[in-house]
Amino acid sequence: MNIVTIADTHGFHHQVECPAGDVLVVAGDICSFGTLEEIKEFRDWLQDQPCPHKIVIAGNHDAPFAHENELARQTLIDNAPDIIYLQDSSIEIDGVLFYGSPWTPTFMNWHFMADRGKQIREKWAKIPKATDVLITHGPPSTILDSARGMPLGCEELLKTVLRIKPSVHAFGHIHEGYGVSMKKGTTFINASVCDGKYRANNKPVVINL
Repeated sequence: MNIVTIADTHGFHHQVECPAGDVLVVAGDICSFGTLEEIKEFRDWLQDQPCPHKIVIAGNHDAPFAHENELARQTLIDNAPDIIYLQDSSIEIDGVLFYGSPWTPTFMNWHFMADRGKQIREKWAKIPKATDVLITHGPPSTILDSARGMPLGCEELLKTVLRIKPSVHAFGHIHEGYGVSMKKGTTFINASVCDGKYRANNKPVVINL
């Protein structure tokens, strides 16, 4: 299975050239201003991408999914049977279990934030042990999570990933962390399209599972 991963397009999706694959994974922050119109425009673009399955999670910039969840979901999947929205939920495609979650550690007044420690640990406790491909908006601690030299990832997420051992963990959020790393049998992908200056300079990351 070829999995194409992107994150943090922030309204610049038309600048992204997605290669063909089996599943396109979008790890949140499709919006710049957090509007339903942005979601609609992203949906229209997404339908044209050369992957038969598209999995989307929200990120901290995707306000409609936090405040108008049902309307945002319907806007994303309207007349688009190939688009799947995951929010603390999973789907199996060709025997591969994908799980998606939008949460990140609390930072300022964004969306889908949970305090470090017990509160965010409860979010990660929902991830099934059988997960093959984990999709979160933010990174685990110390893995592709540094901005200005500071690690900003989630310690509880790292503990969960090392316990569950998914084959792939895809995320974004920390634009400067773009890249791929392997640790204890898991391939970690920071698929941020935008760089630290919100320029859509980074290419989709493809992995063969």
